[in-house]
Amino acid sequence: MELKRRIGPRHPRLGKAAFDFAQWLARHTMGRAGFHQLDSRFAKERLALARQKLARGEALYLAGIGAPGTHNSGVALVEVTQANGPRLLLNNEEERFSGNKHTSEFPQKSIDAMAAFLRGMGRDVTDIFAWLTSWDYPTLAGTMFRSLLEEFPQSLKLARRLEATGFDGRRMDEMTRTPKKLARQLGLADPVQLITLAHHDNHAWFSFAASPFTDDGEPVALAVLDGTGDLGSVSLYIIKNGAMRRLYCNESMFDSLGAFYSVISSTQGGWTWLSSEGRYMGAAAWGDMSRATNPYYARLKQVLQLEPDGEVRLNRALANWYCDPFEHPYKRELIEILGEPLRPDQLWNPDAVLRVEDIEHRPDTQDRLDKAAATQLVFEDAMIHVVDHLLRITGANRLVLTGGVALNALGNMRLLEHFDEAWFAQNQNRNARLHLWVPPVPGDAGVTIGAAWLFAHLAGSPRGAPLTHAFYCGTPPSRAEIEAALEADDVASQRIGDVSTIDGREAIADLMAFIIAKDGVIALYQGPAETGPRALGHRSILANPCDPHAREKLNERVKYREAIRPLAPMATLQAAQDYFELQEGASDADYNAYNYMVLTAHSKPHAREKIPAVIHGDGTGRIQIVRDADDPLTYAYLKALGRHIGVEMSVNTSFNVAGPIAQTPRQAIETLRRSKGLDAVFMVASDGAVYAAWHGGARDSGRFKGWSAEWQAGR
Repeated sequence: MELKRRIGPRHPRLGKAAFDFAQWLARHTMGRAGFHQLDSRFAKERLALARQKLARGEALYLAGIGAPGTHNSGVALVEVTQANGPRLLLNNEEERFSGNKHTSEFPQKSIDAMAAFLRGMGRDVTDIFAWLTSWDYPTLAGTMFRSLLEEFPQSLKLARRLEATGFDGRRMDEMTRTPKKLARQLGLADPVQLITLAHHDNHAWFSFAASPFTDDGEPVALAVLDGTGDLGSVSLYIIKNGAMRRLYCNESMFDSLGAFYSVISSTQGGWTWLSSEGRYMGAAAWGDMSRATNPYYARLKQVLQLEPDGEVRLNRALANWYCDPFEHPYKRELIEILGEPLRPDQLWNPDAVLRVEDIEHRPDTQDRLDKAAATQLVFEDAMIHVVDHLLRITGANRLVLTGGVALNALGNMRLLEHFDEAWFAQNQNRNARLHLWVPPVPGDAGVTIGAAWLFAHLAGSPRGAPLTHAFYCGTPPSRAEIEAALEADDVASQRIGDVSTIDGREAIADLMAFIIAKDGVIALYQGPAETGPRALGHRSILANPCDPHAREKLNERVKYREAIRPLAPMATLQAAQDYFELQEGASDADYNAYNYMVLTAHSKPHAREKIPAVIHGDGTGRIQIVRDADDPLTYAYLKALGRHIGVEMSVNTSFNVAGPIAQTPRQAIETLRRSKGLDAVFMVASDGAVYAAWHGGARDSGRFKGWSAEWQAGR
């Protein structure tokens, strides 16, 4: 049945006027406060000086900052030379240091950690040549005011949405004081001058530069699919011969794939925004993923209108989140499709809504899972529609996908499946297929890196080396820091070895594998943390993929989370190829695209029987391939698992309990303390010393000491 349709705002001219005025006003007022757009005199002078310094062979240090007022605040530090291009030194996410997930607060702790890092290099904060912001704030101000007025007066309720996503008045006021606050924190006499760079350009340049795609004269297509940027929510680019050109931006916060998924996943799944999207994607696997039979798909797909030239437009006759996203996000027609949305006070109790164990005997659970599947299907339609147009107009078969939407690993897999040889034969008249790459930090934690990388590019720096790992958040813990954290009365611990030698590393890896083979659960805490939302072996909880009870055990007794959540497989390349159908379109640089848990793969027929813990309800796994050169200890552990359980693969889930991934040794011990089902934490100091920590006193199960003694006896 065809439902009502309304595309675009009621008052586009009022919205445009509001945008122009707010951007002009913000440009002038923020310029006086220390924020300079790229076409300003200050920015041009800094770029000219940067070119001169690079030409003389000097190294530049650039800081990208995610300031208050936007979620996932933090700071990145990049070293640039004319010989080698940009080199990422660190990307500190404030949530890891503060413990407040998706925080929008001033990144004070991240900056302190960066300053300490610089001192360790024999340098100082005064060596930072330029500070670059992850948003173009004057443009963002224009977009915010346009959105507030284009559906006037109903859209004034959007002020609550801005508050929920970090754009509230208090945070924005704090953001404008960033130049002075930075100066005070760093001990500088004058306010720090900031150069504002476009949010989607930041996403785009780093994501391309870090990709394995070479500058060989053939075009590379790039899509930024986002919740929103400072100008819009969809931006498309082409890169050829090292030059990037933006082809399109939709200039809308609401014609947004990210907003669609966030609102539906939250109001139907029971989680808040920024926490709901990945969980709802996992729930979709248990629903009806057939467009022909899903009872909600045919009507729900009318919420996103797929327009000519690859445009995706929100049907404002069904959706109401462009006006009132919290109290009344649905119009009556959408309520008739999905039912009443969950209210804000009903969130954070998702097990009351979705429990895998209830699928067989509660029809309403299966009904909600079918809604999740329909949402995923509509979302995938929109992704395919945008990419289809982009590939046609660029003639490319290589695609870099970034922005928060690119964290939908299942949708990413669908792109590889859809744009196959038949599509390219029909639409580009050649024998090719899509090659896809997604960075480990496609969301807003990555635009701090992007701002520095983009400035380096504009200053004439070469592109730099592709990315092979994501271990850039913070610094390796020292032995003293670990020993101080282990002094807690309720924690037992001992030093168990050293990984600074090959023999020592092999011994620790074998002990880890021995415990996992006994169906134990351990955490590995080593080196700098991963930047991005996925734990990749430096802050990971590990378990036996062959244990059919591992998912239940980890979700109920270790992570205390919804039973519907999948567990991810961590594997060597050989094991990944043995148990999963790795797509040819992700094969660049030895299947680099599978390094970061941003791409799902179908399991092979024998996989569910051998490794049931890491095969999701739809037969897929969000895989991570581990390389010896990038993470020697984790790689050695996987090889040891091959000897103990017959497969070089492990369960891998993030080392956290109801909060951000553990960053410091004290946070690691606190996470152990909260998790009764975690048998031990292996903590690796910067000098290679390894400590094991486990529950002490009455909570000591004796499991770790017993396994350790048994392993020693068998050596």
